[in-house]
Amino acid sequence: MIIILLLTFLTIYFVYELYWKRRNFPPGPCPLPVFGNLLSIANPPPGYKAFERWTKKYGDVYTFWIGNTPHIMINTWDKIKETFIRDADTYTNKVVLPMVTLSRGGEYGIIDSNGAMWREHRRFALSTMRDFGLGKNLMQENILMEVQDVFARLDAKLGSETDVPEVFDHAVANVVNQLLFGYRFMGPKENEYQELKHIIDSPAEIFGKLHIFLAMNIPIFAKLLPESLYEGPIKTFRDTTLAFFNKQIEAHRHRIDFEDLNSESTDFVETFLKEQKRRESEGDSETYSNIQLLNVCIDLWFAGLNTTTNTITWAISYVLHHPEVQDKIHEELDKVIGSDRLITTADKNDLPYFNASINESQRGINILPLNLQHATTRDTVIDGFKIPKGTGVVAQISTVMNNEEVFPDPYTFNPDRFIDENGKLKKVDELAPFSVGKRSCPGEGLARMELFLFIANFLNRYKIHPSKEGLPSMAKGSGPVVAPRLFTAILTRRF
Repeated sequence: MIIILLLTFLTIYFVYELYWKRRNFPPGPCPLPVFGNLLSIANPPPGYKAFERWTKKYGDVYTFWIGNTPHIMINTWDKIKETFIRDADTYTNKVVLPMVTLSRGGEYGIIDSNGAMWREHRRFALSTMRDFGLGKNLMQENILMEVQDVFARLDAKLGSETDVPEVFDHAVANVVNQLLFGYRFMGPKENEYQELKHIIDSPAEIFGKLHIFLAMNIPIFAKLLPESLYEGPIKTFRDTTLAFFNKQIEAHRHRIDFEDLNSESTDFVETFLKEQKRRESEGDSETYSNIQLLNVCIDLWFAGLNTTTNTITWAISYVLHHPEVQDKIHEELDKVIGSDRLITTADKNDLPYFNASINESQRGINILPLNLQHATTRDTVIDGFKIPKGTGVVAQISTVMNNEEVFPDPYTFNPDRFIDENGKLKKVDELAPFSVGKRSCPGEGLARMELFLFIANFLNRYKIHPSKEGLPSMAKGSGPVVAPRLFTAILTRRF
């Protein structure tokens, strides 16, 4: 009798897992009980390529299970336009995992908030960055100041093995901190950079572990783990990070004259604190709260530093692996620039091959193996399937940027794929490293400016050679974000 009951239970369980819960969603890879399809991507690559295999097998749209939760994967540019662009408001929410609220102290920030809070602070961030010169000469001047600091640091090590990524990491950090707090990490402030760098590097170690990756996405797995293995490290990271930024913000608050809220601000945090004071005078103490500012700083720091330094280190690594590309870039720079003067954004349109190399680097890096998990704001229909409100939907950019029909031989580094028959830079819609829709990266303009100015000036001034350690590894490893390249190189001046 017990055996019959057990077999009946198992039959019902597997019928539910393998058929019933999947019946109303687009076909996709068969999920394992509890884990879903997570184990297939827990260690990319080959998990990085699993999405491409599934696209070939199931088509433009399929269902991917994260634990017991279905996510609709949108895998071609045409379908992404149909959903995230033409019907953008349906996909503005984001799936917020319990781990996120644990690590942030609630649903705060820009990346992990929804609804009115997200709309207000995304608008505020974009508006404030524009006010501080995003896309204008002021921001370019700040970046070019860091370019000259990079030159000073690298010139001091000419001909010897140099940790190139570390120099750029410091420079990009200065750009971000100048925007947020109005000063650079120089002299006595250098210790702040070291402390912050330790904080920003921590998530790669914490969230790159398989058991934490699974616990983040599978609630029952999280409950089974002892606190020391899951919640403990996340709480420690949260408390350390919030304490660091709270110290910076409070020191900043004491330097601000709140008597004149309409006076010109010098940085993002000052602008936020003045808006906070203005809202409080109107009886609103929640929209611009301290915890929200802390989390916005975290968002802008992690997004502003990690993605930019990742891209710079990968782009330079590609050049090291492909000396013929470096030669072609130098040939173009010699023709257009012809000296060691500083390159500015005014030169950008005259450097098609260099821009194509940056495009190809961004395409090849594909920083997010699994793109952000959006959540539908209302019931909708995707590919003929009724999708309930709150369902996870992913614009799977990594698959789009490796589409063999658009990018033949996609795992080969080839900047020429972005050059047309007239030698001009070719626009390819499927190149979308900053994602798409209303949740696309708000710092895209700043990141594009930094990539152009830092890398163009670096390659114009130097020829880069591998050190005795050899070429940097191009293995992407595991983790939710592709890690930056760590390497040394030998530089020689070109002029």
